[in-house]
Amino acid sequence: MFSSERLKGIDVFVCVSDSGSFKAAAERMNLTASAVSKGIARLESRLQVRLFNRTTRRLALTDAGAAFYRTCTAVLADL
Repeated sequence: MFSSERLKGIDVFVCVSDSGSFKAAAERMNLTASAVSKGIARLESRLQVRLFNRTTRRLALTDAGAAFYRTCTAVLADL
């Protein structure tokens, strides 16, 4: 996998994590909530891990999601 492919979706993931919702992240990134949701689904599929626990009222990082978030923020800071 090319390096740029490995970074795909990380910005969306970090924005959702920071915003606390798909809708808020979509507004911040000027995307639709559907595009954000699909981006997270593709990232989870590619990583083969669930990053968020979702309910109709709450969005929370899984343990794997929290670890991935720490890695992503460090990588983005380095870039």
